[in-house]
Amino acid sequence: MNISEIREYFLSHDFSTYERDNYDNFIKSQKFSFPIKSIHITGTNGKGSVAKYLTNIYQSEGYKVGLYNSPFLSDVTEMISINNKNISSEEYVSLFNEFYKEFEKYNLSSFEIQTYIAYIFFLRNDVDLAIIEVGMGGYIDATNIITPILSIITSVSLEHTSYLGRSVSEIAANKAGIIKNEVPSLVGKLDESAMYAIKERTEDVNSKLYVVNDYYSERVENNHLVFDYYPYLNVELNTLSEYQLKNASIAIEATRILSNEIKVSEESIRKGLLMDLLPCRYEYINEHILIDGGHNPEAIGELVKSLTKSNDKPIHVIFAAFKDKNIEQMLVKLSSISEDISLTTFPHKRARTEDDYFLYLGDYSFTEDYKSLINSKISEFPDDLILITGSLAFAGLVREFLKGK
Repeated sequence: MNISEIREYFLSHDFSTYERDNYDNFIKSQKFSFPIKSIHITGTNGKGSVAKYLTNIYQSEGYKVGLYNSPFLSDVTEMISINNKNISSEEYVSLFNEFYKEFEKYNLSSFEIQTYIAYIFFLRNDVDLAIIEVGMGGYIDATNIITPILSIITSVSLEHTSYLGRSVSEIAANKAGIIKNEVPSLVGKLDESAMYAIKERTEDVNSKLYVVNDYYSERVENNHLVFDYYPYLNVELNTLSEYQLKNASIAIEATRILSNEIKVSEESIRKGLLMDLLPCRYEYINEHILIDGGHNPEAIGELVKSLTKSNDKPIHVIFAAFKDKNIEQMLVKLSSISEDISLTTFPHKRARTEDDYFLYLGDYSFTEDYKSLINSKISEFPDDLILITGSLAFAGLVREFLKGK
């Protein structure tokens, strides 16, 4: 297959339900092992940003660092990189075709295949460290076939309830499935029910549990966020997104926990945190267009909090989301910063259509074509801020459209 055919193949293997029996049998048949040092990261929000911060930090120190993150925005090759350089289409095609017959034999899902290709790519390129972001949950996630040197849970809130559980404690228990025997674990600031579930898991497997500390003295200087996190003062982030303070703090704490295993200098920590983050995370396309892939109430709440502090322009929101998301809370939070919220849709089988928004059409307008909606808002409000949010997949499409203009 060529890369275009592989993309089509993945669309047809994005299964609506998930069980891991086929994948486990496939992994066993391959006699798979992963001796590379790795950091395994899950969480409702923040896992991609923490993964990217850690990649930047350790790369700055001179390590060869593999990063596996999801979902991709425009091309599947974005999910796999070494030292911030994506796997090439040719390398991806070669690995896919090498194992294609086995993928077919075991009827693997797209994400299982993508994950396996990432692990094999890292093994064959002999990376010093692999940073692995969970796709969804933890316990039965396809990434959860390794024993890392550190497991990280960034945050826990209600998401994917049909897959992960109906309560925060159930979801936390699912995410805690990445915590391994005698491997340290690090968590962000979690509520009591989530912490209880995670503590149960760490006690069962004798994992030393660390909780991220508080950051202090956060402020804006020269269009950067600046903050203190013990033992470092005046740490800079190349963003005005306040929620990245939490993610950067987790990354710093991770380097401290692993200081005996993987040494890293203060200079590399500072340099890594100042490097660019993943696209569509509070990303200004220009001074009047902001894209953020917030896709649940917690993420939208953090987005609103950041904008309240850093923006003084009137805000016009263009919103699109998946069908399984709690948009009521998201729209209420966005309404606190904008009197102009427009709903739209985008080409994805899980995207909400006009019919799926029927409860909200009395309060918000709907436009089928997101491109024409964006163009009209830019023309109508050239001096204001256009915020595009509600889904990471949607944000990625919009980014591609705007960058191509």
